[in-house]
Amino acid sequence: MTLTNSIKLGLDTFGDMTNRDDGTPESAGQVIRNIVDQAVLADELGLDGFNIGEHHRDDFAVSAPDTLLAGIATKTNNIMLGTAVTVLSSQDPVRVYQSFATIDALSNGRAELTAGRGSFTESFPLFGYEMSDYHVLFEEKLELLAQLFEEKPVTWSGRTRASLTNQEVYPKTERGHMGLRVGVGGSPDSVVRAARLGIPMVLAIIGGDSARFAPFAKLYRDQLEAFGRPQLPLAIHSPGHIAATDEQAFEELWPAYRDGFGRIGRERGWSEMTKDHFMTEAAYGSVYAGSPETVARKIARTLLVLGADRFDLKYANGPMPHSQLMSSIGLYATEVAPMVREMVAEQLSAKASV
Repeated sequence: MTLTNSIKLGLDTFGDMTNRDDGTPESAGQVIRNIVDQAVLADELGLDGFNIGEHHRDDFAVSAPDTLLAGIATKTNNIMLGTAVTVLSSQDPVRVYQSFATIDALSNGRAELTAGRGSFTESFPLFGYEMSDYHVLFEEKLELLAQLFEEKPVTWSGRTRASLTNQEVYPKTERGHMGLRVGVGGSPDSVVRAARLGIPMVLAIIGGDSARFAPFAKLYRDQLEAFGRPQLPLAIHSPGHIAATDEQAFEELWPAYRDGFGRIGRERGWSEMTKDHFMTEAAYGSVYAGSPETVARKIARTLLVLGADRFDLKYANGPMPHSQLMSSIGLYATEVAPMVREMVAEQLSAKASV
């Protein structure tokens, strides 16, 4: 990261099923409509990106983020629209390209896809894939997708789909390219793959001090150089929530965080989520919760420590009401984002003068 004006602040949501203000559950349809409103607000307030995840289970409303992004594209003007992530292993890369080229047209060039393995595996049996092919599916499909996003004739062969020979795929975008990123959870092999293919990387950091991911950031840059590629953007994805005070943010986030991560923990055999663990993550780890100043300081530190130039806040975490999410988005855009840029600028200026 060399220029502070290159720092981008975005939002991620998995479309968690939410409650109303009175504690009763929202329908999936209302959650989806609320996400449109959240994206419109983010656009109006000048945030850089809005990304929607893909899940196939009852605690998330969004299984088709590309369809939802197409709707958002027609109601926004400037914000980049992407995924967090597209579960590429269980999709056809050609169809993924075509869907996003369509979103790119609807949004006048604002489509940006993040490919990943995803944190759940429900899509494998749902779409007829074998878990034994987990690694080869992602490896082959990412290589094909990277070629497709070049928007040139594609020649490709592999085990996971029919071969293509000098195949044109339509529609072409008006710019001749779209944004493509790859989500990485901390596997060195995934970092090296992203560098080899020349794809910007998103580090998903959901626990522990973000500084522990510095070796992965360094590995990515070293491997880009080793493969003879230019240095590429590095983004961070982490959960959080912003309110007027630290205490309010913790009080609002903790029950939802407990319920959301608690269910996942029980499914995976993790120990029970405790308030002490949550507070430790908020204080020292990768939960970006608190007042605007608290969250801004933490984001700025992460960007500087990792040399990243983008931070995407996963602002929806468990069944938090739409009203709280909208308030958090407003504070993130109007207070946190300018403070982050100012803090990073001050730190870089101080280092340059030494």
